Amino acid sequence: MKLAIEIGPAAPSTLNQSVEWVQFAERLGVDMAFSAEAWWSDAVTPLAYLADKTERIKLGTGIMQVTARTPAMTAMTALTMYDLTSGRFILGLGASGPQVVEGLHGVRYTTPLTRLKETVDICRMVFAGEKVEYQGKVFQLPLPNSEGKPIRIAHEPADIPIYLATLGPNALRYTGASANGWLGTSFSPDHPEAHLDFLADGAAEVGRPLQAIDLCVSVRVEIGENLEEMIERRKQGVAFNMGGMGSATKNFYNDAFKRAGYDEDARAIQSLWIAGKREEAAKRVPDAMVTKFQVLGTWEMVRQRLAKYRDVGVTTLKLGLDSAGPVGRKRFELLENIVDLVEGL
Repeated sequence: MKLAIEIGPAAPSTLNQSVEWVQFAERLGVDMAFSAEAWWSDAVTPLAYLADKTERIKLGTGIMQVTARTPAMTAMTALTMYDLTSGRFILGLGASGPQVVEGLHGVRYTTPLTRLKETVDICRMVFAGEKVEYQGKVFQLPLPNSEGKPIRIAHEPADIPIYLATLGPNALRYTGASANGWLGTSFSPDHPEAHLDFLADGAAEVGRPLQAIDLCVSVRVEIGENLEEMIERRKQGVAFNMGGMGSATKNFYNDAFKRAGYDEDARAIQSLWIAGKREEAAKRVPDAMVTKFQVLGTWEMVRQRLAKYRDVGVTTLKLGLDSAGPVGRKRFELLENIVDLVEGL
């Protein structure tokens, strides 16, 4: 398995630490570093800064939201990053959710998968050096009955991998059929069918094996002796995902846990969270909704869990190392330990 790290929000007070973090990961042989985009900073600007500070590590957006920019601007931004990184850029895209899309960006959260598909189509058209002519359900380029004309972006064709952050069955099938990589969350190697069966179906539809896709899965890792304490500390985060990462009717994280066999638990936690009973929601989280979806415990327990991710077909682990606190000595040591564990599998 390959390894990837996460880059936190860009801030003047932590910028130097972020650079040191990515440079350290590069020296250890970590393959990728991903910058997120939610409600703190965009995903691209931090990577542009890091492009000049690194040499080999791939830099990816995890993710750029497709409702926050037009497909052509997404493609041009990707081409700029391709140039700045000397070809090390990965375009990670996702549809986000209704609360962010409609609340922050003022765009209706209708046909999100269609918007994602058409964005990918148009980006690939730009990357191939073609004139942009596209008549989709969401995007029409040029606009009908307008003075617009087909335009070719002034850049040589470029091979930019596209990774998709998807969770719903239809979106997973599309990812399996079309993407270079999958940015997976809410994944358990004990219940891989909740995601991988749909990815495999999509891949089979176009005649390629699932192994053609980089299955890049997010996982929180903590090494220590007091497993019970680790579990209790993380239940609040699980409850937030079940109740707060989406609306009452659209929560893809919640749905993924339901498919993995936690339907009753996921519904109960969501109901408590939406009712404002946050502490009760966290207490309602069963231990398994933490231990089966994260990597926690002693060195040997962590080693066995990492091997399980490898055995079900995960090809890249995107490490969440918040357990070690802010970027500093403890986080550096934890990453080094995980690199050693994975190399020894």
